[in-house]
Amino acid sequence: MRRRSRSLLGTAAVTLALACVAAPSPAAAADPPYNVLVFSKTAGFRHDAIPAGVQAIRDLGAANSFTVTATEDANQFTTANLSRYRAVIFLNTTGDVLNGTQQTAFESYIGSGGGFVGVHSAADTEYDWPFYGNLVGAYFASHPAIQPATVRVEDRAHAATAHLPQAWNRTDEWYNFRTNPRATAHVLATLDESSYSGGSMGADHPHAWCKTAAGGRSFYTGGGHSQSAYAEPAFRAHLLGGIRYAAGLTRADCRPEIGYTALYNGSTTGWSQSGPGGFTNTDATLSSNGGMGMLWYSARQFTNYSLKLDWRLLGDDNSGVIVGFPPPSDPTSALNNGYEVQIDATDAIDRTTGSIYAIKAPDTAVRDAALNPPGEWNTFEILVEGERLQVFLNSVKINDFTNPDPARSLAGHVGIQNHGTGDDVSFRNIRIKELGGTQPGGTGPIVGIAGKCLDVRNGSSVDGTQVQIASCNGTAGQRWTVTPGSTIRALGKCLDVSGNSTANGARVQLWGCNGGANQNWQAAADGSVRNPQSGKCLDVSGGGSADGTLVHLWSCHGGANQKWTLP
Repeated sequence: MRRRSRSLLGTAAVTLALACVAAPSPAAAADPPYNVLVFSKTAGFRHDAIPAGVQAIRDLGAANSFTVTATEDANQFTTANLSRYRAVIFLNTTGDVLNGTQQTAFESYIGSGGGFVGVHSAADTEYDWPFYGNLVGAYFASHPAIQPATVRVEDRAHAATAHLPQAWNRTDEWYNFRTNPRATAHVLATLDESSYSGGSMGADHPHAWCKTAAGGRSFYTGGGHSQSAYAEPAFRAHLLGGIRYAAGLTRADCRPEIGYTALYNGSTTGWSQSGPGGFTNTDATLSSNGGMGMLWYSARQFTNYSLKLDWRLLGDDNSGVIVGFPPPSDPTSALNNGYEVQIDATDAIDRTTGSIYAIKAPDTAVRDAALNPPGEWNTFEILVEGERLQVFLNSVKINDFTNPDPARSLAGHVGIQNHGTGDDVSFRNIRIKELGGTQPGGTGPIVGIAGKCLDVRNGSSVDGTQVQIASCNGTAGQRWTVTPGSTIRALGKCLDVSGNSTANGARVQLWGCNGGANQNWQAAADGSVRNPQSGKCLDVSGGGSADGTLVHLWSCHGGANQKWTLP
């Protein structure tokens, strides 16, 4: 963000509206000229679509700055000749098409950073060459008759799929594969086996994917059996995006991705708007309007996690991803209590894309090499482990920051910024993977300063009973049940901030559980226990360690009297 006058910030909730989002062109800016090699030798079944495929790629090259050499001569696979090409396309190859010397040259080419594109029966090629099997990602097993089917697009940031709808309906010959490539490749699209007959891979049936391999880049699509495929504008754009990725003209996060949960992929359930402006929501895309505000995931907080999201600028626009904040009273409080990972094409070095806003600049040389320009999609990974925050852009690490402020924590909510009128930023596919140690949980003592236990005074369960520290004795008044990101209970009642107060020194007591924000507690990675409503910590009064010293609410400062070990 560019900090504006605080008077521009407000607290009005803005309802998400529907609006049209124009599909981006496959290539948002002209690429520098380059060469590709199309290889279509067959030693098994020969597809009659090969000439149509070659012509389609020639047409794409003429319109998108690359020159095509088409061959079925395996003697073209020499180290010197392959070095002329940014990418090599295996177009409906079958069987054993390269000898040992040619295979060695191709391995060297990929290892030197070359690109590979596999189309359809490229997966029915070179079964006895392990390097190739890893490169293509999976081998062909079988296929049913040609028929319509629904392709489910998982990644709508990659250049090969960004233009596609979430459900892409088309007719082709649908391959079953011997193995599932998801563990070694990034799956871009899958087949919905309920939409056609003859699928054998079940609910997870990858159809297109990308990966890095041996120093180079690989893209594979299962489409492209029939001549008609190469006349489809959407399929041609799919091929173009794969070629541009393999040639290194566009960047993407093609690391395998397993275990993520969608926070947003079309539904805004669990999200809340803070401040003016907002986001339109259509085609599983959030697009900013007005501001300065923030759309934040209010359903819950997170501690240790990998947050991934896809974003696109249209020009010199401004936005950011904000992490580690308590429930905000307005966007200012989120910015002051959390950290913003900036998205901005041209701001100052510590306020441009990948910076921790106004605190730490990214490695700009590395960032620039990994960044797609305005008009194309990019992918952030924001990796939070304790108080360390790493930023990855299209799989490349561009920033590494450790929180030095004991009054802040990286644990908390996450959100995206709508900066202001004219700052047009879009987001897709916001997903999260929680990592080990996200929250303690269980039943037992809570141990604090000087090894003393959190204790309900006199073991009383009467509402309003004060909470203190005392020598650990194993009694019921020291036996707490911690529900991660929620309540802390003893004697059937909840740890409670009296009167819903957020003031320093507010009394902490035992009270009947009522689901209030004053009974919500979040264990942070620095050992503190925080009340998200106030952003303040469970604190032993005065830093004392004597039995009977009361606990209360206090601004977080990282002291020993705010450190707790939970069961």
